[in-house]
Amino acid sequence: MKTIGIGTQTPEQALDSLRDMTQTLIPIQPEEHLSRIAKAQAYMQANNIDAIYLNAGTNLTYFTGMKWYASERLVGAILPAKGEVQYIAPHFEIGSLNGFKVIDGPIHGWQEHQSPYSLFVEVLKQLKIADTATIGIDESAQFFIFDGINKAQTGLNLINAQEVTAHCRMHKSDNEIALMQAAMNMTLAVHQATASMLYVGISTTAVEAFIQQAHQKVGTTGNYFCIVLFGMATSFPHGVKDPQILKAGDMVLIDTGCKVHDYISDITRTYVFGEPTTRQKQFWDHEKAAQLAAFNAAKIGVPCEAVDAAARVYLASQGLGPEYQTPGCPHRTGHGIGLDIHEWPYLVGGNKTLLATGMCFSNEPMLVIPDEFGIRLEDHFYMTDNGARWFTEPSDSIDNPFGL
Repeated sequence: MKTIGIGTQTPEQALDSLRDMTQTLIPIQPEEHLSRIAKAQAYMQANNIDAIYLNAGTNLTYFTGMKWYASERLVGAILPAKGEVQYIAPHFEIGSLNGFKVIDGPIHGWQEHQSPYSLFVEVLKQLKIADTATIGIDESAQFFIFDGINKAQTGLNLINAQEVTAHCRMHKSDNEIALMQAAMNMTLAVHQATASMLYVGISTTAVEAFIQQAHQKVGTTGNYFCIVLFGMATSFPHGVKDPQILKAGDMVLIDTGCKVHDYISDITRTYVFGEPTTRQKQFWDHEKAAQLAAFNAAKIGVPCEAVDAAARVYLASQGLGPEYQTPGCPHRTGHGIGLDIHEWPYLVGGNKTLLATGMCFSNEPMLVIPDEFGIRLEDHFYMTDNGARWFTEPSDSIDNPFGL
């Protein structure tokens, strides 16, 4: 166990081994936001979409750089097919929003007793957008926003704006990939430090607290997440209600990530604390092989579903599954990642989207062996003109999960 670095340090020593990894990073600049707007507008013009509504959240941030949170009040922007962005917000928030504004555009304010949805329709009229125009509504907007706009309008064709937002966001720029690479590097360092401070008797709660400290040490500002599972709890992909205590021979599953200038990392490592059994090693090796089969299938022009299928074909050849049945892999092989931890496109059966340069994916065909354990090896890759490239190198073996 000591040869692979698991359980070889105290928590204090593990934290001391980490450093700030963000000092040279540059956030997305206004010029890139403007190029995203231009791409969206070109798509809207080519597809007869007159405008889209961007709700507070990652779509608003992606196109305008403005960082605001979704709430019970409408805060967002209208992005017309031609012309500048039009922001809409409560009147009392305009001063704050001006401080967050990156891309110019007027802010149309509504008072608390007024309808923001009527204001939305009025702004469309000011833009000379016809009453029968096609308007995309942010797919992440709460239903009450869609419902309010729908009741305030007469004749508009309201559609899902995902057609536009996904078209733009699923293809990452070099700048986006660089930020995600930094975030992945940081989280992998946190994983290694976390493995090094495990000991018999530690709780999953204590490990979660360490991971928070470790991510802060490498330079995140509180934006992190983690799932920590021991033993049979690892067979539940997204965790269980109660904490566990680590025992010798337990499978350990840690899924964690952070944000760097709004871009997300997400890495899972699974290994055994102590000597793995033959059965644990057998299934771990199947998980690694399935992950590699998916990666090898990821080629420019191949549909997303083929990457998912490659992992399942291998697992079926080993008597696992078939398809999404357990023992086997009960969920999709991977998800897109960027400003959101799960975004388009998805590596799942039925997704005909063709892989293209700039797409970024998780690769995690998790194995679930009910009532025993689960194994998830999650690394991410991005598509280049020459094929798939790992953000982080996958685990080497169950005996050497970090290649140390």
